[in-house]
Amino acid sequence: MRFYSAAAAACGVMALSALAVPAAHADETYGDTVINSVVVNNGGPVVVGTGARTVTVKVTATDPRGFDSINATLYHGSYDAQDSTVASTAACGPTTDSTSTCALTFDLAPGTAPADDSLAGAWSVSAYAVAADSDAQFLDSAATFSLLRDTKLTVDATPEPVRWGKLLTVRGAVQNADWATGAFAAAGAGQSAELQFRPAGCSTWSKVKSATTAAGGTLSTTVRAYADGEYRWSYAGTATTAAAVSPADYVNVR
Repeated sequence: MRFYSAAAAACGVMALSALAVPAAHADETYGDTVINSVVVNNGGPVVVGTGARTVTVKVTATDPRGFDSINATLYHGSYDAQDSTVASTAACGPTTDSTSTCALTFDLAPGTAPADDSLAGAWSVSAYAVAADSDAQFLDSAATFSLLRDTKLTVDATPEPVRWGKLLTVRGAVQNADWATGAFAAAGAGQSAELQFRPAGCSTWSKVKSATTAAGGTLSTTVRAYADGEYRWSYAGTATTAAAVSPADYVNVR
């Protein structure tokens, strides 16, 4: 259950103040409060494009006396040297439930948090749970997750139609979100992508060949056409950019 009242937030602040918790601290536990799990975006990477998006983090904690406050913060860098942070929109509490799952929301806005592309990659979550009897647990790195730049992928096969057995040129381009400018920009050279084909009337895609991007993020390769069907590019992504699949381009073979 989630609680949003101002009183709930105040209770959390009072409990923290009473414990005199410093701004930076090692993991600490007081009494029998336990943070059981912290799950970001249902366990998947967080993909951010050129516009704001909201991310949910679920913090599950247990204490026999229930909770005054449960909260978390997203951050980039080490705990003692954070270069970007995102606070939750509201803490959870109070609740008398001995086991509580708090669904916290975080608003990510390219250009501010994260400010630029250098902040893509591994992020961490610090979390705390303060019980009604002032027992508490604080975790500096309760979970980690990947914050990735969104990816767009295009495809274009020519000529259309193509004669049976003749060469077909399949082009494309990879673009990634640029968080500083708020627009998509061409990916760099050397990014791997896979050309896939699905024959007409079939549901399964098969790999045709691999290719890497040239300058400007462009893709180009040739294949011989033997059957009607669709072509598309598939990009696996990197440690800082999201995976993507292009739309399909149908080619008629005569």
